[in-house]
Amino acid sequence: MTADLPELAEGNFYYQALGGGRFRSTIHAQGAWNAHEQHMAPASGLMAEALERHEPRADLRMARLSYEILGLIPGGEFQIETTTLRPGKTIELVQAELVAGGRTAIRGTAWRMVTSDTSGVAAVEDQTIPGPDECKPYDGSAVWPGGFIRSLEMRVAEGHRPGAGKVWLRTEHPLTDQADSGDTARLMGLVDTANGIAARVPPGKDSYAFPNLDLQIHMYRRPGGEWLGLDNAVSFGRDGIGLTSTVLHDRQGPFGRAEQILTLRRT
Repeated sequence: MTADLPELAEGNFYYQALGGGRFRSTIHAQGAWNAHEQHMAPASGLMAEALERHEPRADLRMARLSYEILGLIPGGEFQIETTTLRPGKTIELVQAELVAGGRTAIRGTAWRMVTSDTSGVAAVEDQTIPGPDECKPYDGSAVWPGGFIRSLEMRVAEGHRPGAGKVWLRTEHPLTDQADSGDTARLMGLVDTANGIAARVPPGKDSYAFPNLDLQIHMYRRPGGEWLGLDNAVSFGRDGIGLTSTVLHDRQGPFGRAEQILTLRRT
């Protein structure tokens, strides 16, 4: 490891738990835009886990996760701090902040909502995509650098093209060295990958960078399993702003949506 890179934990996981809400990232959490930063995907998964574990209640589940990326997410050691912003009997708003070097790099909030039996009126308009067993292997590391992308197994459905695609992801690496994360946190730790699976233009020199400033996730069903499916479309506006929109799937079908606003920058 070169001297200008942060000290990283070693192991077959994304983060080493140091206790007291402190963590250290491994090479598997490394970002794609800069070698010294973390990828937003595993960081958002770790924050989702912190939000789930903050003052948990069995009658509530997370229905919306909203992340604001406030700057580069440094690799190495950091802290996650959680608070309750709006307590309630049927609806709660909780917050997590990823703090590194005295600066908040990501602020995440989650609406936790009371659950009830609405199976009699349940219906979904989002279309199911071909499952991972029906798709072909896809090498994301041929397009994107970084340890996080290398850590993923990817499969792609027919019709994949720049600007739109259907891709399945999973990882053999647990979020932390404790290996005790639930399905929701593990799958949320893959969602941010959506911005790169069907890029409109190839990333790199003499092209465009298009990092997202946020990640908004809405879930009408609790997801499960190890595979995350992304039915993805990317739009670039005329004034330097873009949007990545994704329908989220597990093996049972669609369970929610994700949106990412993009800043388009000539490289």
